[in-house]
Formats: sequence, structure tokens, C-alpha cells
Amino acid sequence: MRDLAGGFRYLLAGQRWVFGHGRWLGFGLLPGLVSLVLYTAALIGLSYGADDLTVWATPFADDWTSPWSGLFRGFLSGLFFCLGLFLAVITFTAVTLLIGQPFYESLSEQVDRSEGGDVPESGLPLWRELWISARDSVKVLGRVLLYGILLFALGFVPVIGQTVVPFLGFCVSGYFLTQELTAVALQRRKVDLAERLVMLRARRMMVLGFGVPLVLSFLVPIVAVFLMPGAVAGATLMARDLMGESGADAPGEGPAGEPAPPAAPATPPAAPATGFGPPPVY
Repeated sequence: MRDLAGGFRYLLAGQRWVFGHGRWLGFGLLPGLVSLVLYTAALIGLSYGADDLTVWATPFADDWTSPWSGLFRGFLSGLFFCLGLFLAVITFTAVTLLIGQPFYESLSEQVDRSEGGDVPESGLPLWRELWISARDSVKVLGRVLLYGILLFALGFVPVIGQTVVPFLGFCVSGYFLTQELTAVALQRRKVDLAERLVMLRARRMMVLGFGVPLVLSFLVPIVAVFLMPGAVAGATLMARDLMGESGADAPGEGPAGEPAPPAAPATPPAAPATGFGPPPVY
């Protein structure tokens, strides 16, 4: 439970950091706004084109009597739109991070700089960083889709499908969302995807404490835009903790929010070894 609360504290600390550095908040909002415009345009286009797509995909329903053809195609149109909306939700973060790679790299570096210690740099050209980010995002999304298919199938199980499955869905989404966000800072530290997943599994409760509240907030796209800069900042603070770097913890706290141990009392200087005892005090 300590790690669970620690993850949530990192999320709050990231939001506090960007709202305390207004210039970086505005800087970090740009990629999210671009993604929001692109996704909104795509969903509007899908809403207008879903009927034509359904008619094209169901030529066998042309000869059906009314109202069955209209009801069937209307149901499929709604299903296509819901599928598009679902894909938009699960890919929004990955696409925003890809679009905003230079922005979020700079923001993450500034968080490292403000915390003290080294500021790691990948040393790779931008095109190489974008390629690695896109490749890793595709791998992560593949895992998310596999879990999504399994949870979708379990959703038809009575009781469990309406209670346990949605809870597990939020946990899976939060876990992989945190993976995407911490990748910004960990990729600069030359930590590859396999190593990142091992590190996150070792601190699973902290990852869920960070990611699940964020997923719930990201269900509203406009909220996702405003929380994204703080999410990147908080994930950078978490990455410092995962790497065991100095300055990763909040003042007065140990790893994952634990109280720092009390400082050892200062040891007075030893008396000179003269054989005559301590010098007199005047």
C-alpha cells in the first residue's frame, strides 16, 4: 500500500511541478492540442463515413426486408464508431508522445535539472529517437490489444464480466500508460523496453498508483491534454526513483514516499591522546 500511495504522490508531484513552472506547462500542452485536433477530425470523419463503410461491408443485407436491413446496418455503424472511439482512447497517449517527443524530452530534462544530479541525454538524432519511440509504442499497444481481447471475452461471464473485468481493464491500461510515460525519461537513460518492463513489474503497486487515476482522468480527452505535461513530469520523477538516482524522492521522504530515517547524531571530536585527559574549558 505504501508503494500504491507513492505512485499517486508522484502523479500529484508532476502536476505541481508543471503548474509551478508555467512556461513549461504551456510548452507541454502543444503536442496534446495537436493530437486532440487530429483525433477529433478523425472521429468526425468516422461518424459521417460509418454508414457508407457499413453498406460496403454488408452487401448481403441489400435484399433484406425493412426494417431489418436498417436496424442491422445502424447497429454496425454504431459498433464501428465505438471501436474507433476505443482505439482513439488507447492510442491517444502513444501518438501524443510521438508527436511531442522533442517537447517532452525537453520537459523531462528540465525536471531532472531541477532535481539536481546528472541530466542524462540519449545522444541520438531526432529521427532515431522517433523510430525507437514508435517501435516500442507499437509493441506496447500489441500487448494492450491482447489483454483487451482477453478481457472482452471475459466480459461475457455473468457477474465477473460486470465487476472484476472493468477493474482489471483499468489496471492494465494504467500499467501500460505508465510504461509509455516513463519511457520518455528512461529512454534517455538508454534503458530498453524489456528492461523497462522488468523495472515496472518490480514496483507494480507504485505503477498502478500512478497510472490508474491517470487513466480515469484520460477518459475525457480535453482533460488528458491538460494533464499530459504533468504526467510526463511525474513519470520522470518516478523514473529517477526506479533508477535509484539521488534527488528522486520528495524532501523528507525515502523511496516511494517512506519517511526518511533520522540523521545520526554528530560525533564530537576525540580528545587529544596526551595521557592527561581533556583540555580544560575556560
